[in-house]
Amino acid sequence: MHILGISAYYHDSAACLVSDGELVAAAQEERFTRRKHDPGFPAYAARYCLRAGRLCPADVDYVVFYDKPFSKFERIFETYLAFAPRGFKSFAMSMPIWLKDKLFQRTLISETLNEQLGNDIDWSSRLRFSEHHLSHAASAFFPSPFHEAAVLTMDGVGEWTTTSLAIGRGKELSVFREIHFPHSLGLLYSAFTYYSGFKVNSGEYKVMGLAPYGEPKYLDLIKEHLINIKEDGSFHLNMSFFDYCTGLTMTNGRFDALFGGPARRPESRLTQREMDLAASIQAVTEEVVLKLAREIRTTTGQRNLCLAGGVALNCVANGKLLREELFDNIWIQPAAGDAGGAVGAALGAYHLMLEKPRSIHSGDSMKGAYLGPEFSQREIEKSLRTAGAVFTTESDEVLISNVVHALVDGKAIGWMQGRMEFGPRALGGRSIIADPRSPTIQKQLNLKVKYRESFRPFAPSVLREDVSQWFQLDFDSPYMLLVADVISTKQLPMSEKQTQLFGIDKLNVARSEIPAVTHVDYSARVQTVHHTTNPRFHRLISKFKELTGCPVLVNTSFNVRGEPIVCTPEDAFRCFMGTEIELLAIGNSLLRKEDQSRASLKDYRSCYEFD
Repeated sequence: MHILGISAYYHDSAACLVSDGELVAAAQEERFTRRKHDPGFPAYAARYCLRAGRLCPADVDYVVFYDKPFSKFERIFETYLAFAPRGFKSFAMSMPIWLKDKLFQRTLISETLNEQLGNDIDWSSRLRFSEHHLSHAASAFFPSPFHEAAVLTMDGVGEWTTTSLAIGRGKELSVFREIHFPHSLGLLYSAFTYYSGFKVNSGEYKVMGLAPYGEPKYLDLIKEHLINIKEDGSFHLNMSFFDYCTGLTMTNGRFDALFGGPARRPESRLTQREMDLAASIQAVTEEVVLKLAREIRTTTGQRNLCLAGGVALNCVANGKLLREELFDNIWIQPAAGDAGGAVGAALGAYHLMLEKPRSIHSGDSMKGAYLGPEFSQREIEKSLRTAGAVFTTESDEVLISNVVHALVDGKAIGWMQGRMEFGPRALGGRSIIADPRSPTIQKQLNLKVKYRESFRPFAPSVLREDVSQWFQLDFDSPYMLLVADVISTKQLPMSEKQTQLFGIDKLNVARSEIPAVTHVDYSARVQTVHHTTNPRFHRLISKFKELTGCPVLVNTSFNVRGEPIVCTPEDAFRCFMGTEIELLAIGNSLLRKEDQSRASLKDYRSCYEFD
C-alpha cells in the first residue's frame, strides 16, 4: 500500500511517501525550486518521493491532501460576514481567487497530478482529504515511540481549529478538545512578528532568538488588553487590536497605540522596544503552553506527550515544558509546521482510514529526519566536474581528519552528507559547521557566511553520550527542538560592568567555554547526535573531541539568509563559492576555496530575497 501525502497552497509545501506504514521519503518543495517557503504544488518533491520508493505513478494507491479546502473557505467566508462591513477590500481581493481556484481544489489537485505525474491515471478516485489539525496530530503521534500519548497541536489556523488536544492509542487517534479561530496562539505570536518588522510565517524564530536581549516589560499589558488566559490554558483574544480576520495586516491602529507607535519597518535598526516585545510575547507563549500541558496531564492521565503545529517549533517553550517534568516523555515532530502535515496526512490515511496496524520503534520512525535526496559518490563527482569545481576524493578517515583540523584552525566548513533533512533544521546532512570554542565565530558566520542579523544565535550539535556534561539536559534532542542552559561549570563569570549591559550590547560577551553556541541568557538550542541515525556526523564530532576535548560543534543550516537549505551538490558548490565558507565536504569529495577558479566566485548576497 503506497500513500503520497501532500501539503500545498499556503506555505512550506511538501510531499511524503508512506509504503505499508513505513515513512520512505519526505521533502519540501523549496529545496528543489530554490524558492523559500514555496507554497506551490510539490511536484518536484512528489517525483523525488516516488524515485526514492522506486515507484511509478500508477503504483500510488492514494494521494492525501493535508487539509479540507471547502471547510477553510467556509471559515474565511463566515469570518468576513461576521466582521462586515469591515474588510471589504480584503474580501474583494481574496474571493475571486477562492472562487476560481481554491474552492475547487479537488479538481485543481487532480489536474495538477495529471500534469506532473501522469495523465493516464484517474487521480480523482485516489484523492482523499484530511483535516488540518488531524494531520498535525497524526504527524506527531504515529511516528512517535509511544503506544499511548496525549497529542497537543498549536499553530496559526487550519480550517477552524488553532489548538487541539488528541489522544493516541496504538493505531487509533481522536481529537476531543479544540480552540477555534480567531483565537490563536500562533497568530498572536505572528502579530508580534509582523509588528517587530519580520515576515509572518518566516520570522517567528527571529522573535524567539531576540527575546533574551529584552525584558518582558509588556507582559502585563498583553495579558490585560490582548489575551485572556484561563488556568486550564484556554485563551481568548481581544480582536479589536488585530486586523488578520479581515484586513491586509496583522495588527491595527489600536495595537500601535498600545505599544507606543507604528510597527518597525523591515530591515530598519532594531531597538530596545522590539527586544522587550519579543521577551514579552515569548513569556505569554510559554505561560499558555505550560498551562495547557498541566491541564492535559491532569485531565487525561497520559504520561507521554507529542507536539506538532508551528508553535511546537518554539524550542524555548519546549525546553521549559521538558524541565517542568509534567510528562515522562515528550516527542516533537521535527517538521512541526505545515510541511509535516504531508506526513500526518499519509500516516493518518494508513492507520485511520485503512485501519492498518502500527509499528512502534524504540526511538521513533522519522529516521532522524534524514528523508530527503542523497547522492552517490559518482553522482557527486560528476556534478562537481560539470560545475567546474576543483576537488580531491578522500577516504572516510582522511576526509574527517582534514575537516577536523580545519575546524580547529577556525575555518567555516560546508558539510553535505547523506540524505537531506526534512523540516526547518539542518541536522548534519546539509550543515555549515565550525568550532564552538571560538569567541569570534558567531559574528563571522552571521556577517560573512550567512549574511544575516548579528543577534541570531547558533546551535550546538553534541554527542548524545556527552550532552549532560555540557548542557542541563540528559534527554534525546535529535531534532534541535529543545533549549537548555550550558551547565554552570562550563559558564564564564561576568564582570559587574558586563551584567549591566542591555539589549544588543550583550552580544559580544563570551558566556561559556563554547561561546559560539551560548546565547546571551546562557541557553543553547541543542541537537544530540546519535551514531545510529547519523554515523558519519557522529564520527566527525568524536574526532573533534579526541583532538580538543570538546564533543560539540557549531551547526547551522547550509544556506544564506533567504535561501532554502541546499539540496544538491550544485547547490552546495554555489553557496560555497558565494560566501566565505573555506572548506566544503560533499560525500568523500573535499573542496578548498583557494583551489577554485575565480570565475566561479559570485556575489551571493543579492541572489535571494531576505526572509
